[in-house]
Amino acid sequence: QVQLVESGGGLVQAGSSLRLSCAASSRTSSNYAMGWFRQAPGKEREFVAAISSTGGSTGYADSVKGRFTISRDNAKNTVYLQMNSLKPEDTAVYYCAAAAALYREYVAYVASGYAYWGQGTQVTVSS
Repeated sequence: QVQLVESGGGLVQAGSSLRLSCAASSRTSSNYAMGWFRQAPGKEREFVAAISSTGGSTGYADSVKGRFTISRDNAKNTVYLQMNSLKPEDTAVYYCAAAAALYREYVAYVASGYAYWGQGTQVTVSS
């Protein structure tokens, strides 16, 4: 079992920045690809960003490219999402997730590819 806990959410004004953190309970997180998803009220959960187990490969949704950066520190069992130039449409509950790496640079882009999920952290961006 891998337990994930997100933190760093809050209420900010458009154009501001936030950094989300996701702490894993086990050293086995170093063998997992990680991802960030978000879900706004009345909408389906959508992909935001993903990173391979080594950190060598990343992927982003078109809506956040150039603004968000995913990174990880395996020594701390933590993955981060740096969010810059936030927009009101970024308002959502943000979830981190873990997927067992099928190969060294494995990255998953859909929710069904992930086995473990955090509880979520609220990000609200005011206009």
